[in-house]
Amino acid sequence: MSRHPLARRGLLALALASVCGAAAAQKNAVPATPGWPSRPLRIIVGFPPGSSPDLTARTFSEPLAQALGQPVVVENKVGAGGNIGADAVAKARDGHTIGLFINGNLTIAKLLNPQVPYDPVRDLAPLSLIGVSPLILTAPVSHPDVPAGADARVFLQAARKAGDRWSYGTPGVGTVGHLGTELLKARTGIAPVHVPYPGYPQVATAMLGDQLQMALLPPALAQAQARAGKLRLIGVTSAGRSTLAPEVPSLAEAGVRDFQLEIWNAFAAPASMPAPVRERLSILTGEIARSPEVRAKLFQQGWQAVGSSAQGLANRMRADTAAMGRVIHEQKIQAQ
Repeated sequence: MSRHPLARRGLLALALASVCGAAAAQKNAVPATPGWPSRPLRIIVGFPPGSSPDLTARTFSEPLAQALGQPVVVENKVGAGGNIGADAVAKARDGHTIGLFINGNLTIAKLLNPQVPYDPVRDLAPLSLIGVSPLILTAPVSHPDVPAGADARVFLQAARKAGDRWSYGTPGVGTVGHLGTELLKARTGIAPVHVPYPGYPQVATAMLGDQLQMALLPPALAQAQARAGKLRLIGVTSAGRSTLAPEVPSLAEAGVRDFQLEIWNAFAAPASMPAPVRERLSILTGEIARSPEVRAKLFQQGWQAVGSSAQGLANRMRADTAAMGRVIHEQKIQAQ
């Protein structure tokens, strides 16, 4: 028996009230932190000004300042693939310092090199996973060894045939691009030789000069070169097509199995920071990441916004650490 229209409207009103009440309760759940912040909040970034992590941190500085009622200052501490900045955050004891990290600093660094001076699990407290992005398997258009107009299946067949005569570039040993390509080698039987560079722009430049046959690049960089007719987009590393590059098929569509790879960035605090302050910052950074304005800015920077809870980031760190640990072990990768 169908309900009367007024009854249905009444139930809808109750449902909407419940949703609004839950949203209000969630907003009111931000813990009180009397006397904090008492000075500007510092966001440490382990990469140079203009880099992707730097741009993300600066995207958050103004809305965080408005929410906290204190200035937010971005400070770049560059070196060791972001680990110098990460160590500075881990050792901060002023109660007003957090960091914007890439996944390598929160998962891979300690696995690859036990001498890294901080432990991401012990010394850093997750705040929020901010954005995720696949990488794109990319090849030069003009290289004589790369078959023209090749889709992923034909490209990988050529790579298998070439063996170690092909080379691939990454931003360095132990980066996601490096471990991801090593995982791709294990899954597909290709065997290109690794050539490390200072960063992704230098990898792209090397491909434009036909010094490399392939690389996993971030979508924004790969797409810009593809639009210029200089690089070819072979396939994305996500499980399916990505909203960041919807025109590019996934490698899974070409039959590559058990292969999924994403880069991501996140906010974390020193483990020594008081729990109520960490909880407040976790909620605020997550809400800011999910706001329409910041979501749009992150998309322009090449990120699909997430804005997770602290537990969500902790879960992602744990899963990726396990997955990358297997790649490091299976492929016998060592720090250089």
